[in-house]
Amino acid sequence: MDTIRLQAYLSKCGVCSRRKAEELIRGGKVKVNGKIEVEPYCRVSPDKDKVEVDGESVSVKDKVYLVFHKPAGVTTTKKDKFADKTIFDFLPRRLKHLHPVGRLDKDTSGLLILTNDGEVTYRLTHPKFRVGKTYNVFLDKAVKKSDVSVLSRGIVLDGKKTSPCKIKIASSRKVNVVIYEGRKRQVRRMFFSLGYRVTRLFRTGEGFLKLSDLQEGRFRFLSKYEIARLYKELKIS
Repeated sequence: MDTIRLQAYLSKCGVCSRRKAEELIRGGKVKVNGKIEVEPYCRVSPDKDKVEVDGESVSVKDKVYLVFHKPAGVTTTKKDKFADKTIFDFLPRRLKHLHPVGRLDKDTSGLLILTNDGEVTYRLTHPKFRVGKTYNVFLDKAVKKSDVSVLSRGIVLDGKKTSPCKIKIASSRKVNVVIYEGRKRQVRRMFFSLGYRVTRLFRTGEGFLKLSDLQEGRFRFLSKYEIARLYKELKIS
């Protein structure tokens, strides 16, 4: 393999996106052949050079993409000494190197994408790429059409207005929501700001990917067609 920029190499290894890789490198977290390297554009040879991130050696792996049906009560993390169960308790050892694309909080269930493709992770999670995340939202009381209108236009959370979203009333206490950003506990906090409590939150899809009939606690790999479509929609060449 020819030489490659260190920043791009970390992304190919599935460590993170190129943007995040630059932060890691400039922050002194990356070593090349035992020495800290702070220049993201330095070139390395994957066949000859040893690259480490936070003391762990990294290398290019085959890209893996899967959809997981996360149960409620399970933490979206690799390591958490306080968690009863994490998503990785449901995956075989050979898939432990994957990372979740974004997060679902402990009480939220549904679709979660996992991969070792840093660029795909970046584009799925950054608001500028406008990848919709679809949820079924169950509320503690009947929802008002006027409140749906307010939320869909965006409200202020933590001093910053949320992006416009799509909300459709399914029944008196259930709405379908599509958001295009992923702020912490965003859907729950949006409804709480208008006096509603979310009793159940279930993500049914992300972009064109749907949970469909995938059983809780199970996963499936993306097909070649789905991977090709994902790259096309995220404009990755």
